[in-house]
Amino acid sequence: MPWVRDPHSGGVKIPKAVQERTRQRIVKYAEKKYKGKFTRLDIRFRGPLCYIDAYKAPNLPRGWPPKDWGETRAEMIERVRNTPVHLCRLRYFGNENEWSLAFFTYSNEKYSPCVFHNGSFFGTPEQAFDVSSGYLHD
Repeated sequence: MPWVRDPHSGGVKIPKAVQERTRQRIVKYAEKKYKGKFTRLDIRFRGPLCYIDAYKAPNLPRGWPPKDWGETRAEMIERVRNTPVHLCRLRYFGNENEWSLAFFTYSNEKYSPCVFHNGSFFGTPEQAFDVSSGYLHD
């Protein structure tokens, strides 16, 4: 039976130098293409995985929340500012331009394997950011 590479299991531990280059690539790309859609990014690495979260400024209508809501407007703004928006998880296989992607699904609160916009199971960190960027729109 031939060996088949599963894009959503295994992987290679991400070397420190690759971590730093990947972090810089994602930040540079996101700041250029998605400027104003987030206040900061949190990019973490664990073994073969790279997690990307974004933080957004709250977009609350005037008078929100109501007085009986249980938190003040200032408290709500602070809470939303400090709550990450989980975007995606990348899996590294030893090639800096070929990662697999899992999209964070809020309906079941876990990362679900998915494909890139071009239909491939493998792509770049920048392409992964594009797939998950829908969570950055208001």
